[in-house]
Amino acid sequence: MSNNTMKFDTVVVGGGIAGLQAALDLADQDFKVVIVEKDASIGGKMIRLAKVFPTLDCASCITTPKMSAAAHHDNITIFTYCELKALENAGSGITAEVRQKPRFVDETKCIGCRQCEYNCPVYVSDEEQGGFNARKAIYVPFSTAIPQLALMDVENCTLCGKCAKVCPTDAVDYFQEPKDFVIEAKTAIVSTGFELTPLENKQQYGEGNIPNVISALQMERLLAPHGPYNRVLRPSDGMEPDSIAYIQCAGSRDKSMGVPYCSRVCCMYAIKQAMLLSGALPLADIAIYYMDIRAFGKGYEQFYQNSIAMGIEFIKGKVATIDAGENGTVKLHYEAQGNGGGVNIAEHDLVVLSLGMVAGWNPEGVCPVSTGSDAFIETVKPKIAPTLTDMDGVFVAGVAAGPKDIVDTIVEAGAAAMEASKYMVAMARTSKAAA
Repeated sequence: MSNNTMKFDTVVVGGGIAGLQAALDLADQDFKVVIVEKDASIGGKMIRLAKVFPTLDCASCITTPKMSAAAHHDNITIFTYCELKALENAGSGITAEVRQKPRFVDETKCIGCRQCEYNCPVYVSDEEQGGFNARKAIYVPFSTAIPQLALMDVENCTLCGKCAKVCPTDAVDYFQEPKDFVIEAKTAIVSTGFELTPLENKQQYGEGNIPNVISALQMERLLAPHGPYNRVLRPSDGMEPDSIAYIQCAGSRDKSMGVPYCSRVCCMYAIKQAMLLSGALPLADIAIYYMDIRAFGKGYEQFYQNSIAMGIEFIKGKVATIDAGENGTVKLHYEAQGNGGGVNIAEHDLVVLSLGMVAGWNPEGVCPVSTGSDAFIETVKPKIAPTLTDMDGVFVAGVAAGPKDIVDTIVEAGAAAMEASKYMVAMARTSKAAA
């Protein structure tokens, strides 16, 4: 274990919207909080979205102020680009062993001027933009990233040295090593979020090899005002699609993919994207293939009805297979329910898969907290205290505990902060009584 030890009241694992909300709630109560984030920037999945349902508010406009508030709060410390090696409660409190991966850029010297990025000659597919455009081998992840620090992609760097030559503060460090340190805290909040089932996992849907079949997160980038094309274009040839289809339950409620549960938000984000597409491409035909629509939240049913009024077509039927058609089109083979049923074939210019949510972190070998059959962190009192885990002093928030929307995630983050606060106050009283 490293001798480099820091003490805080709470360690928050994950800097997405849940982690940020929990950290801010605790910090405002004058607790010292540290956020440990695996990515090079805080913000999680929400900062990558275009808009949110059912209000169609700008996702960045909600997330960026929270990112900035956390970064500038006197009681919050943020460590990005980190790997959690261990998280345990030995009885005296929480101990977290963390490894900060090398950026190959000195964080104390980098001023975020991006001269290294502008002068780098290497272009690499940009995962932040859904793989639709390119970034450099040394880069700032995105324009609103916090911290605004460069990061070197060593797998694609050619070691030409141009970034080091143009850096005005000599921040580029080709020999930077990982840093190991230990965090001692009274409580921990796990807000590790989610990942989507990979496109490649569904054999019937082309295993990711059919052009113009994309994921919903990729569509978010196409719809975003700071997206790769500044408008919605078909990725294979740059054509504006005239016909767009959404396939629901493309990764959820599917035992063959190991995801038998409903991911809860897929219906709503597909409807949201369809409504945004209707505004961006008013002449396009938009269809949503679904088994059943689950509009469960406040205002969600009305949101669904509004999309029908806008002319979005809802086709009740399960898409069985997808094939590549001519001129970049995509063929859908589906069994319709109602209207005579039967197997039907439809062609669309662009197809979006509503993939399933899976747990973003596997605690096995790292933390002895229990997980459920769905691999999400298990809570001991889901009905009355949905943030309590079976590990003393460790709480869970957001999608780390199971699929949910942004509203429920933020509410649950506040609940986790409250439980952590109560726990620390109780600890303080016990210590005072013992003294």
